[in-house]
Amino acid sequence: MSLLVTGLSRLVTNDPSLGEGPLGVIEDAAVVFEDATVAWAGPASRAPEADRVHDEGGRAAIPGFVDSHAHLVFAGDRTAEFDARMSGTPYTAGGIRTTVAATRAASDAELSANVARLVAEALRQGTTVIECKSGYGLTVEDEARSLRIAGEHTDEVTYLGAHVVPAGLDADAYVGLVTGPMLERCAPYARWVDVFCERGAFDGEQARAVLEAGVKRGLVPRVHANQLGHGPGVRLAVELGAASADHCTHLDDADVDALASGETVATLLPGAEFSTRSPYPDARRLLDAGATVALSTDCNPGSSFTTSMPFCVAVAVREMGMTPDEAVWAATMGGARALRRTDVGRIAPGARADLVLLDAPSHVHLAYRPGVPLVSAVWRRGERVV
Repeated sequence: MSLLVTGLSRLVTNDPSLGEGPLGVIEDAAVVFEDATVAWAGPASRAPEADRVHDEGGRAAIPGFVDSHAHLVFAGDRTAEFDARMSGTPYTAGGIRTTVAATRAASDAELSANVARLVAEALRQGTTVIECKSGYGLTVEDEARSLRIAGEHTDEVTYLGAHVVPAGLDADAYVGLVTGPMLERCAPYARWVDVFCERGAFDGEQARAVLEAGVKRGLVPRVHANQLGHGPGVRLAVELGAASADHCTHLDDADVDALASGETVATLLPGAEFSTRSPYPDARRLLDAGATVALSTDCNPGSSFTTSMPFCVAVAVREMGMTPDEAVWAATMGGARALRRTDVGRIAPGARADLVLLDAPSHVHLAYRPGVPLVSAVWRRGERVV
């Protein structure tokens, strides 16, 4: 069965061969889906016939958002921590251990239900692909079950046993666990390996050991890098060919040059800075240097409890020097690049049929009307799911 979605005031394809500019924008557009795939995209006046037709009456459309950084397997609540932080207590990442205790105490059913709730919440806001990390178990059994539960809800699963060092354990001994028995148990459930390379977590050599061990088990690296201060995370990510270096808040010229010269995507997470009152990453500096930039939510219960990619787009435009076009690209195609996916993040023949309709005439309204629920419909794999 084929479906023609027509009456689109403006369609962002992210394919410059189909339309104007880097976003490949088509005015007065239409899209044809066949099963779960985009079969055609172009001007509505030239649309082919299809078995079914949806006329959207002048709404804009964009590819589904690709959220390449989220921590959804957790239990508990950190409202008190957020309240204290907004009252003047600085963020130091220590609250992760609070979530670890609650997550260990939760049942599989409770954890899975929470992931399902957050994935559905993200979907209602246009996110059709979401990555999910472990990292709130920090024992062999709890990390393995976190990854197994994550895999029930997404194909993009990341092993983050190296989130923080559990209380009472020696850091080097814990790295031995993460790179040994924990990795062996967890690798079958994951596609990616990640590490929090940061003061208060893991230093450069410890992070290298974690990533190299993961690579030997067939996992692809990504890195929490340079969030709380300058450090080796970004350059380590580029050296090891990581898919992404995430946060990138504190960069020197060498970090920027490394990101611009390699294939590692700089994934920026404005929700974390918003929720911790920290300095925002300088997206303009990265873009001007030629780095590939993605935007993601960093959804987690402590430092960025949001599933809203539209919110991240608006903040990136307002606070990080991005244009609306750049922010929308980063939240769609940028996320796909960070996950090394070519089937999502774009609306072009052969791509997965993930389409978001906006109750607005242009994608620019995502930044122009912050906080307004503009997502009016979502197709995922060719099916209308919102």
